[in-house]
Amino acid sequence: MRILHTMLRTGDLQRSIDFYTQILGMKLLRRKDYPDGEFTLAFLGYGDESEQTVIELTYNWGVEQYTLGSGYGHIAIEVDDVHQATARIKAQGGKILRDAGPMNAGSTIIAFVEDPDGYPIELIGARAG
Repeated sequence: MRILHTMLRTGDLQRSIDFYTQILGMKLLRRKDYPDGEFTLAFLGYGDESEQTVIELTYNWGVEQYTLGSGYGHIAIEVDDVHQATARIKAQGGKILRDAGPMNAGSTIIAFVEDPDGYPIELIGARAG
């Protein structure tokens, strides 16, 4: 067994695709409209779905905004250098929620950014070895 994807609902599909591809460097792997259900799915990731976990963006036609709720946590993405990643994201207009620095009560370097729909994304420094 393995985790296939995490699904996020978006109020503006193209805006979210642009964020995940242009700012976070993912690739749009596939996209499909479902006219009978009035929704569109887009799958994005850093590698092929057969090998990698991906993000599924769901756009329900005509819905422009969602309430995130208090139970949702975040998506985590490993980066080589958290300081460089946050500087690049900030330079591209991305919203930084927490600047790069050690995690609470630990030494792992992390940061948090926010996608266009308000979902937090944790950037975690690559582990040595």
